[in-house]
Amino acid sequence: MQPVATGPAEVLGQNVQVLTQILDSQQQMMDRQQDWLRHSLASFKMLKMTKDDDPEAYIKAFERHALMTGLDQGYWASQLGALVVGKAQATYQALSREDARDYELVKQAILYRLEINPEHYHRLFWAKKGPEER
Repeated sequence: MQPVATGPAEVLGQNVQVLTQILDSQQQMMDRQQDWLRHSLASFKMLKMTKDDDPEAYIKAFERHALMTGLDQGYWASQLGALVVGKAQATYQALSREDARDYELVKQAILYRLEINPEHYHRLFWAKKGPEER
């Protein structure tokens, strides 16, 4: 608690001190907002994934775009989570808050849920082979 000012000069000094603290606080808030804007959807533009998109190709395009635009990797998981749809979005939303911040974990969870794994490619390979090639 500050001592009670006795004269006009002391009151003025205390007011200046309080105003300086307020300005410093507002400057810190502005700095945080600018940092967020630099790494947010405001500066990172990409179309949402559609049900017709190949999820693996979409994620590769997302990663390339994130690198090209300089998106901080700390924001990749949340940005991808905001852009996926359907089962991929449900998977992202089902993750814990901590897990939803880990890009590699988010990516693997989405691909796993969409059954994009070696077995998936094995089935595709054999589906394209004719009966005489099997």
